[in-house]
This record gives sequence, structure tokens and C-alpha cells, in this order.
Amino acid sequence: MNDHADYSDVEISRAIITRYFNKLDDHLELDVAIGGAGPAGLCASYYLAKAGYKVAIFERRLSLGGGMWGGGMMFNELVVGPGGKRILDEFSIPNAEWKEGYFTADSVHCVVQIAARAMSAGAKIFNLISVEDLMVNDEGVAGLVLNWSAVEMGGLHVDPLSIGAKYVIEATGHPLEIITTLVRKNDVKLNTSTGGILGETSMFAQRGEKMVVENTREIFPHLYVAGMAANAVFGSNRMGPIFGGMLESGKKVAEDIIKKLEKE
Repeated sequence: MNDHADYSDVEISRAIITRYFNKLDDHLELDVAIGGAGPAGLCASYYLAKAGYKVAIFERRLSLGGGMWGGGMMFNELVVGPGGKRILDEFSIPNAEWKEGYFTADSVHCVVQIAARAMSAGAKIFNLISVEDLMVNDEGVAGLVLNWSAVEMGGLHVDPLSIGAKYVIEATGHPLEIITTLVRKNDVKLNTSTGGILGETSMFAQRGEKMVVENTREIFPHLYVAGMAANAVFGSNRMGPIFGGMLESGKKVAEDIIKKLEKE
């Protein structure tokens, strides 16, 4: 092979276009579609793919990682508790004890390692794609309606495309974009105390870390909520740059959906 071939600009474009659209076409029907490539979404995709299921994440931003990427106030270190440490250890991510119950890790290392392991397990990540709407039928949520993030940012009137999924995970974090759209456009009741969105409350790390795992569940038929979105819909606290609960939430939602898929 010639290391310095006479490259054709057109052939470079053809390679990118063909391989990308082959990849997208292969993921138009999924076992699980995830909205948001933050810590919960990335973690969930790993466990689902590892179990042999077809899963893809759709992330509106160019970068992955959500709030995890920036650590705390752009200091790229983060904190996890003992449960989060066990998951970091499973991903072979270096971490160190600060005080009893507190473990720190490099936030960039966390994101790239979890994403790499998820993709190596078979998950696919499509960035710069926004979830514009959901497909909803008589049985519940049946997939996602997608558009390029640039279309959304430009305010352009361009119709979207859809992908089908047996289950959808809402992991868009604080904005709660998927569930907010579901409620706004459909006369539905959610699996909350009021049937609606309760809203995120202020910072309380201890409670927020616990509740983000407890709130990870099916919120509407075939639609699960994980990560900070779970606390936002159930009216629980935010917790800032402690991320163990987020990782545990991603693992829990994957395990819950796997149980459902195994029965089908």
C-alpha cells in the first residue's frame, strides 16, 4: 500500500457519505434509541450493547459527555461515590479516594473511556442530530423524530426523518427535551404523582444522588427516563459535579430494559 497515494477530493467525500449513510440506514430500526450522550446515556448504551442489543444515541451537540465533560465549573475533575467508583473501575478509569466516600476522576478520561467502551461493545453514537419529536402509537412511544442540529439552530423549515425503536431512553439532562415534547404535543399522563412534569429543584447532592437512581424508570409506555432528566421529571434535586448517580442510573435503565427485551 502506498502511504502517500494520489488522493481524490471527490473520493474522500464519497467514502464519508457512503459509509455514514450506510451506518445511519443500519440504525433506522433499533432495540433502544437514546436521546442524549451524557453520562447516563453513554453508560446505558454500553450495558445494552454488551448484552447484544442494537442501540444508538442521538446527541444534538458536537461533543459528548453532557455535564460530565466540563467537570465542575470547567475544572475537569469530578466526584463519584462508592457506587460510581465501582462503575469507573469496571470501565478501567483511574480514580482516587479524596475522603471516605468521595472519589475523584478526570472528567475527560471518564467521557472518552465510557464512550469508547460503549462503541467497542456495539453502540453507535450520532452527534449533531436533535430529537425533534417522538413517534407515538396506541402502545406508547415507538421511536424518535430526528433532524440535523444545524436545521434547528438555523430555524429552518425542513421536515425531519424518523427511526423506530422498541424502547426509548430520555437522557437529555436538565432540559428534559423528549418528555417535555411528549407532554406538550399529546394528551398523556406520565408515571408521576401528578401525571405531569414536576420540575427540577435546587442543589442538594446527597438527596439528588440517591433520587436519580430511584427515579430511573419507565415514565410512559416504552419510554424510560435516566440521569438528570429523571430528577427533573420527578421533582428531585440537582447535584452538580458528583456523577456516580448518573452512571448508576444509566446502568439501572439498561438492566430494566434488558429484562423487558428478554421477555419478548
